[in-house]
Amino acid sequence: MSDQVTPSPEGSPSPLPIVPLAVQRKLVERGSQKGKGIAVFTSGGDSQGMNAAVRAVVRFGIYLGCKVYFIKEGYQGMVDGGSCIVEADWASVSGIIHRGGTVIGSARCTDFREREGRLKAAWNLINRGITNLVVIGGDGSLTGANRFRQEWASLVKELLDTAKIDKEAAETNSHLNIVGMVGSIDNDFCGTDMTIGTDSALHRIIEAVDAIMPTALSHQRTFIMEVMGRHCGYLALVAGIVSEADWVFVPEWPPEANWPEKLCKKLGMERETGQRLNIIIVSEGAIDREGNPITADAVKKVVVERLQQDTRITVLGHVQRGGAPSAFDRILACRMGAEAVLALMDATPSTPAAVVSLDGNAAVRVPLMACVEKTQAVTKAMNEKNWELAVQLRGKSFQRNLETYRMLTRLNPRQQGDRLKPPLQTERPGWNLAVMHIGAPCCGMNAAVRSFTRNCIYSGNNPVGIHNGVDGLLSGEVKPISWSDVTGWVAEGGALLGTKRTLPEKNFSACAEQLAKFKIQGLVVIGGFEAFQAVLQLAENRDKFKEFRIPIVVLPATISNNVPGTDFSVGADTALNEITEICDRIRQSAQGTKRRVFIVETMGGYSGYLATMAGLAGGADAAYIAEEKFGIQELMKDLDIMAFKMDKGNIFRGLILRNEKANSNYDTDFLYRLYCEEGKDKFTVRHNVLGHMQQGGWPSPFDRNVATKMAAKTVTWLIEQLTHCAARDGTVHAEDPSTATLLGMRTRAYRFQPVEEIKKETDFEHRVPAGDQWWMKIRSIMSILAQHDSTYEVEGLDPTTCTDGETMG
Repeated sequence: MSDQVTPSPEGSPSPLPIVPLAVQRKLVERGSQKGKGIAVFTSGGDSQGMNAAVRAVVRFGIYLGCKVYFIKEGYQGMVDGGSCIVEADWASVSGIIHRGGTVIGSARCTDFREREGRLKAAWNLINRGITNLVVIGGDGSLTGANRFRQEWASLVKELLDTAKIDKEAAETNSHLNIVGMVGSIDNDFCGTDMTIGTDSALHRIIEAVDAIMPTALSHQRTFIMEVMGRHCGYLALVAGIVSEADWVFVPEWPPEANWPEKLCKKLGMERETGQRLNIIIVSEGAIDREGNPITADAVKKVVVERLQQDTRITVLGHVQRGGAPSAFDRILACRMGAEAVLALMDATPSTPAAVVSLDGNAAVRVPLMACVEKTQAVTKAMNEKNWELAVQLRGKSFQRNLETYRMLTRLNPRQQGDRLKPPLQTERPGWNLAVMHIGAPCCGMNAAVRSFTRNCIYSGNNPVGIHNGVDGLLSGEVKPISWSDVTGWVAEGGALLGTKRTLPEKNFSACAEQLAKFKIQGLVVIGGFEAFQAVLQLAENRDKFKEFRIPIVVLPATISNNVPGTDFSVGADTALNEITEICDRIRQSAQGTKRRVFIVETMGGYSGYLATMAGLAGGADAAYIAEEKFGIQELMKDLDIMAFKMDKGNIFRGLILRNEKANSNYDTDFLYRLYCEEGKDKFTVRHNVLGHMQQGGWPSPFDRNVATKMAAKTVTWLIEQLTHCAARDGTVHAEDPSTATLLGMRTRAYRFQPVEEIKKETDFEHRVPAGDQWWMKIRSIMSILAQHDSTYEVEGLDPTTCTDGETMG
């Protein structure tokens, strides 16, 4: 990969922008679409999360009153008909949300490429009254479905003319509606931030890299990892960022002709500075600037011949497709499945074929063929060797990942004297920018500190670490951080800088003295609600202490996701995965025991985010949270539904989640005793309090990536603020409220928001944002999929916007 990435001008229009389809906001109720026929099938390569999507389509369709069918073995099953097309019921999709692959099968089909095959498929569908299809697959599968839709009228006419169907059947089935969901681990489909399976594949890759590092370190080896991605380098690129890889080869941005010299120079200099291992990640579709393949074997040959390093190759192959889906993929698939069914119900003969995509944190409908055309345009740009256009077509998120990777993998600019002087270094000595943690530890904090440190150094500034929070500041635990100090931090859990919950109000004057003593000119505070409170206190006391008049920014990091001003916090995704995996194991423990209910308590304070999202990801039967009031009537109703599902629905295991602060009277022990007493003739009950296991583990790829990019943004913001509010003598005069901010993700973009404004939308008593949160709307999906009565509000975004904004991906 070449040294320089040329971004498109800030604010410039994206090539081939994709505009979401207009969607009418409405509430959808049980049985409102009675009599309609829906079929769901998976096609092409499998990916983790497909089963969760199938489950969501089946149960949401049944909830609306539709007849829902499986089409087994993809397009081949549609052509063959017979036992390949079967009606599904509620229990058909029980116990599949945690399974990888696709339980209804997927197969390549040459028959469907011919009109005769499509004619057979049309007859099989019409024979069962199916005129609504949900297609889960890649761009080839979706393109095939759209062609089928376009031909439908002529296929129906031919079937009528040959007397294979009657006139009534032809009129009843006069048009075909299709909606797609993209299931692909490569994340190679334009128009969506993430495809179903990508996050899980990243989990597999990072697990492999993390496992290889100790043996590489022991023997001072170089490991070359080949990952999937024939035409898209997303997996390799993000894996490179979140694993601290030394070099990445991706097809969209090939390296320059002299890449062997540059690679070996970099690896050699890193070994000279004491680094004991090197990781190189090669996308299977990697090419050079002439379009020639770059293979793992070719890279190994270069390293061995020029550096004589002990070098090994690991080809991950189909391991990346395997394993259980991540929490992110399960939730994504459930949301997309629900929205896909509703898109079919809204479809008319004039409605364009749609694909459900992820835009920021919203599931939206976008035109299928616009996405396909843009995806094909990427391939065309690569074939024409227009690399800059290929990167731009991938979207701003891909572009930012590329820029972040290039910056983080440079050598320490100060280790080699003038040979590697930072390009942004000026005559001034650089700003003293400090970083600290306040609040409880969570995974991803260390990745943020690493990114902050290296961005500081590369931009010619001086990173300073304040250890152990405010207590450490007061006791003078303030030290410079070097480039090598943070090597390996991206994969570490907890908070290596140390963190405590103490707030500045403990001793404002001493805090001011220490900031002045160490000449701190900018500050990043990484943490949860306490971090927000701390920065708010500093901002509100600027009139009394001039030392607080420096640019300050909060980087939200907490498993509870309860920080106001942001939809996501670093650490929450890792906690969700921990809870989901534990719930999977708990359910598995009862594999040989029928009729058992598990009651699990999660953390989160007064925020029900963890319980809600883990409930959706784990296929829970109910999730109790403080934001949604409940009493004994609601508890008894849920208990009756559980008993009904076990008696009549062929369901044998139940899962109930409860947030730790859901209700002080109806605590976990109360629920356990209630279910034991009222259900003693129907099922057995077990309960678990997960506790601090939710804060442990290793950071998920999502948290590592988001923390890395957010920290990079904080450095850029601090430098911009200091450029405007610092005097020539180095004193800083940041007095405006806009210089004390929180960096948050709102719907689809990162925003720096003044903490004094966020204060107005904060519930300080319960330490949560005031008002309903975006994830509360998802609770209705969980309830519907668990066979509860509920109403669902259609998701969607302003159709005047496009899907190429910078997002969390």
